[in-house]
Amino acid sequence: MKKLLAAFAAVAAFSAQAADELNVAATAVPHAEILEFVKPQLAEQGVELNVKVFTDYVQPNIQVSEERLDANFFQHQPYLDEFNKGKGTELVSVVGVHIEPFGAYSSKLKSLDELPNGATVVIPNDATNGGRALLLLQKAGVITLKEGAGITATPRDIAENPKNIKIRELEAATLPRVLTQVDLALINTNYALEAKLNPTEDALIIEGSDSPYVNILVARPDNKDSAAMQKLVKALHSDAVKQFIKEKYKGAVVPAF
Repeated sequence: MKKLLAAFAAVAAFSAQAADELNVAATAVPHAEILEFVKPQLAEQGVELNVKVFTDYVQPNIQVSEERLDANFFQHQPYLDEFNKGKGTELVSVVGVHIEPFGAYSSKLKSLDELPNGATVVIPNDATNGGRALLLLQKAGVITLKEGAGITATPRDIAENPKNIKIRELEAATLPRVLTQVDLALINTNYALEAKLNPTEDALIIEGSDSPYVNILVARPDNKDSAAMQKLVKALHSDAVKQFIKEKYKGAVVPAF
């Protein structure tokens, strides 16, 4: 009987330990860095946070949906909405954390006024970030989109293109690597930071801090309210994290809380 009770106790201890473990996917900068910052705080509360770094925008959602990971931290709500719609997943936002103002970069131009006729411009090939890039180009006066074109705009929605720019769509992660081969690249801030670009100094145009693209912690409906997840939420919304973001990224990443 004692052996049986000991076995039950071991199973219970294992279950408790598993319940207090969170495996979270993230892109390296700034998401994984922010998660690593809160890891010690969570450990003090009995939550073991394991951060899994990814370089793409697809696998983190798939692995959370398939319950191989508990949550992810890399995307904004418009991207999540499009992913759920396209893949038939039911992932949900848990909390918004920060904004990464989206920017346009060039290794050839010092200002957007120098953009030549027929310039090659690269943008992300996913629906929401591609649309976001086109909206920023429109805001800068480079193109005009058809009336009603929104966050999922594509190059087919361009109504006016006075400089006859040539737009190429590439996977978001590859854009910094082709910067020297094109005239202008519209790059997500996490990938810009990884490539040692300073958005507040190097971007020729950049979104304002009022950008609606808040980066969110994402989970499944069945685990979004778990005790461990809510401890992570509280940690991500702490004054310490706000100060960490402000000091480390100096405006390239902006707290959204």
